[in-house]
Amino acid sequence: MKYLAAVRETNTVTIVCGTRPELIKLAPLVEHLGSACTMIYTGQHYDRSMYSLIRRDVPEPGGFHELRLGGLRRGDQLGRAVSAVDEVLASERPAAVVVQGDTTSALAGALAANACDVPLVHVEAGLRSYDRAMPEEHNRVLIDHLSDLCCAPTSLNRDNLLAEGVAGSRIAVTGNTVVEALAHALPSPDEEDAVLGDLGLKHDGYVLATIHRPENVDDAANLETVLRQLGELPLPVVLPLHPRTAQRVTAFGLGALLHGLQVIEPQPYRPFLALAHASAVIVSDSGGIQEEVSVLKRPVVVVRRSTERPEIEGTFGTLVPPGPLVSTAVLRWLDDVESHRAALREIPSPYGTGSPSARIASAVRTMLESAR
Repeated sequence: MKYLAAVRETNTVTIVCGTRPELIKLAPLVEHLGSACTMIYTGQHYDRSMYSLIRRDVPEPGGFHELRLGGLRRGDQLGRAVSAVDEVLASERPAAVVVQGDTTSALAGALAANACDVPLVHVEAGLRSYDRAMPEEHNRVLIDHLSDLCCAPTSLNRDNLLAEGVAGSRIAVTGNTVVEALAHALPSPDEEDAVLGDLGLKHDGYVLATIHRPENVDDAANLETVLRQLGELPLPVVLPLHPRTAQRVTAFGLGALLHGLQVIEPQPYRPFLALAHASAVIVSDSGGIQEEVSVLKRPVVVVRRSTERPEIEGTFGTLVPPGPLVSTAVLRWLDDVESHRAALREIPSPYGTGSPSARIASAVRTMLESAR
């Protein structure tokens, strides 16, 4: 409550985001801030079904500005988002702007905050893949160097920032809010059983796959390879089909490769966590899932050429490029599911415990008070 009082004295904290993962990870902070928080939602990943899931999954903040900038080319989207966010910030004059992660929306929020001379907070700062072919890597670096406060999930992220010359006074190691978001949303055993029952699945009896990144789905050869690899696995493969992936499957004429998979609609967060928690192994190119498995204590095969989350490599995760190593890595995790599960339960998540959002809020309060 002391934090909320401090924020109200200086107006509000405005959160800028545009994707479902951002909203999921920011939901604990939104809830913590309550009426002291407003949100600008760019609609970067706007899709009717995804949008309904987003609005259902996130608590309602004090003020919600919707821009509907989905479906544009990245450069066009960035330019329009900066202009639109700038207009809202110029009108509201918040005490601070918060962005999360490495999306186009996060970069737009950072640039607009800088243009309006509003203090900028970067949640999930300091992640680095050192892969310059990854658009998100450029976003991460730019946002961190624009930020007045970098909330780093881990000490490794802090070290990355220090190595780039970011002052230690601008960095707070907070943990990752995915820890509390997941703990809050994790379904009960009965709910999990119901989700599996509806899909005819058994605990530890299937593989869960999510594929949506451009490097995998915008390249016809890579997408075909990944789908073929999934189809060759010895267990049923459940694939919540992302709209982007569905479009590319159709465009590339790869629909037949879905016939051997159990394709389902994108899931709300709780049912998705039920599927992840009960799976034998997850195959994914998602950044968020790499963090979530460390809390769920499940293995993930990360289908990417690089990762900005090396903390899980060799423990919860195996990084492989599209190709035959996908099935090889999955089979290694399937050789003794029970033993692997028991071993992972003993490994603490590198993303912290407790309430990272409370630590972020405290760091924001300190930043605002020092600026008075």
